[in-house]
Amino acid sequence: MESFWGSLKTEWVHHRRFINREQAKREITEYIEIFYNRIRKQACLGYLSPIAFSQQCYAHQIAA
Repeated sequence: MESFWGSLKTEWVHHRRFINREQAKREITEYIEIFYNRIRKQACLGYLSPIAFSQQCYAHQIAA
């Protein structure tokens, strides 16, 4: 969890100026739901994005 908060602050929050709290909540939620959870490469997944990792697992299951 500590790694996640560090990534969020480094990759998103420190590089942005938010007009208000609502904009901050909306954009941080978007970062988490779209970029971090789906697109960002994860070390624990062999430096694949979660989507690429899922596709790879699915392809291996079909091939087996």
